[in-house]
Amino acid sequence: MIEQVAIAFEHKDYQTAAKLLKQLQKESPENPWVQYYLARLNEVSEKHQDAEKIYRQLLRDTRNAKIVTLARQGLRRLQEMELEERQRAISQATAQASDIELGVLVLEPLSTEIKTEASRKFAQIMQLDPYTARLILPSRGWRLYRTGQIGELKFYGKQLQQAGIPCFWATIAQIQQIQVYQVKHFQASTPQATVVCRNEVNQLGSLTFDWSEVTARVVGLLPIFEQVVDVDARRKLEWKTQTQDYTQFCDLHIPGRRSILRLYDSGYEFQQGLEIIPQASQNTIRINWNSLSSWIDQQLPQVKIWSDFTSFADTTLDQTEMLSHIKSHIELFRREQTNWDSAFHLYSGLVLLNNS
Repeated sequence: MIEQVAIAFEHKDYQTAAKLLKQLQKESPENPWVQYYLARLNEVSEKHQDAEKIYRQLLRDTRNAKIVTLARQGLRRLQEMELEERQRAISQATAQASDIELGVLVLEPLSTEIKTEASRKFAQIMQLDPYTARLILPSRGWRLYRTGQIGELKFYGKQLQQAGIPCFWATIAQIQQIQVYQVKHFQASTPQATVVCRNEVNQLGSLTFDWSEVTARVVGLLPIFEQVVDVDARRKLEWKTQTQDYTQFCDLHIPGRRSILRLYDSGYEFQQGLEIIPQASQNTIRINWNSLSSWIDQQLPQVKIWSDFTSFADTTLDQTEMLSHIKSHIELFRREQTNWDSAFHLYSGLVLLNNS
């Protein structure tokens, strides 16, 4: 009867093959030829997962060289079909003009308990080996995983979400549309807060808002680099770029206005406006900043603080091409261009977009 099944497959008479296999499964379910043709039937019926499962089981359990060769060929066909189907889907996902905008795909952290299973699914979706997949999936903080056309990133992102792997995507254009105000000082705090600030074209003005409008705080350290003289292994003097200090930043998010109020320690006028810190002129910047941060804590006790910028930056700083499209809205004096500033604005912007 196996010969009849083979002849039915040669003539693409899958209905007859199915009837014969149904009878053979009852008579000799463990016969590797029965299992092979059952896998072939699943393959032509587009039940690819069932077919793959049987092919792999045959590779694991049978010693028949002919069947092993056929099972490997079957797996190769399935892989080629999956690749073609994926390419078709990506082509459809990037068919519109809006689908080819530059974007980012960000992975969110996973708990250790589900990481093993998530790694297997991640490897399958992104066509990676399980070990590499496990290294990529973050345990804490966000990881910038991919940049590229937003349609393709969305295509992968939806598959990851369906597999229980938390992620999100956004376009660089969405980041650029966020209004950023450089806060010089607070003018009032009750009944509403008022800040004196500069807008994106450096115009000085004021902005009044309710504390309830603020939905998130993003804090981070940006390094300050300096050229220093060092002695190399041959005892010769050489110039090196080293981190000399850090500047502390705090962004207050007002998603209802699609705006960020940006404060930083060396740019805040501690001796102007609302007296928040007594004897500010006699304190160091660090003491004044810590006092300002504590005061903001009191105004926003329920608002989440996002403080994982440094770990996010570790996955982002080498994306120079993508970061070059992001205006940082950071006014630190830089002797040389650095990706740190754009990376911080990207992180803060993603927090705003993801929580809106």
